[in-house]
Amino acid sequence: MNRTRLGGWGVLVLVWLGLVALFGMLADHFLSATTLTTVASRLPALSVVAAGMTLVIIGGGIDLSVGSVMALSGAVLGVAIVQWGWPLAAAIPVAILTGALAGLGTGLVTVGLGIPSFLVTLGSLEICRGLTYAVCDSRTLFIGAAIRPLAQPMPILGIPPTVPVALAVVVAAQAILSRTVFGRHLVAIGANEPAVRLAGIDTATPRVAVFALSGALAGLAAVFASARLGSADPNAGAGLELAAIAAVVIGGTSLSGGSGSVVGSLLGVLVIATLEAGLAQLGASEPLKRIVTGGAIIAAVAADALRRRWEGERG
Repeated sequence: MNRTRLGGWGVLVLVWLGLVALFGMLADHFLSATTLTTVASRLPALSVVAAGMTLVIIGGGIDLSVGSVMALSGAVLGVAIVQWGWPLAAAIPVAILTGALAGLGTGLVTVGLGIPSFLVTLGSLEICRGLTYAVCDSRTLFIGAAIRPLAQPMPILGIPPTVPVALAVVVAAQAILSRTVFGRHLVAIGANEPAVRLAGIDTATPRVAVFALSGALAGLAAVFASARLGSADPNAGAGLELAAIAAVVIGGTSLSGGSGSVVGSLLGVLVIATLEAGLAQLGASEPLKRIVTGGAIIAAVAADALRRRWEGERG
């Protein structure tokens, strides 16, 4: 673990603590168990989606379809439990597989036809949302008791099982990125794909695989979101891709690819969740929340650009 990365994570922790202190002074009840519960409920789904998005962006791509893929996976989960009578243990793998297949299709089109992932995933966003409405007949499917155990606090830790599962996913994704050949190839592809190809390394397989992985994690996020709501909502995940990209950028991953970390994205998720909770307690309107989030993204991108320019001048 290099010092630069540890320093970046330290800065994010300080930013988060600063937000906690700021909202603690401005809002009367921000420092409470209710706020902690609100922030914690936001973490699992967004964290796993941000983990997948981090890997995609580091590899030089972007995935705008994750919100719709999550909705489609949730619809399949709801239909499997409510209409087909499947047990939760059988429905969850199907939901994750649905997301993985959607991501695989996106990766194959992107890599196979050489189309920018921005355009392909923009189309996938609409396709998956349309399929979601078709699968659940544009209606919310109430799942209820069948999925409620995933959202109930565990006796020992007092948090739902989705939280440690999400943290385990983040740790695993970070290990894949920093400890495996696949991760090293992904970083190299994002930094300079032509050079990697000239070195005789296969670039197509990692690029396709990372979209499939992002889709699978969106499917897992659908399970988390459905557990929290107790239902499968066809409109779920709207705008999730923007929140995930914001978390990834705030976490220090460069939109140009080739550098970043999944742990940093988790800290970015924590910053965004705290920011949203604080603004909500202050009574901020939805337009103001969007303006603040957009400003945070621009500030993070600008900081990354300045850092790269500074490193270039030093080099």
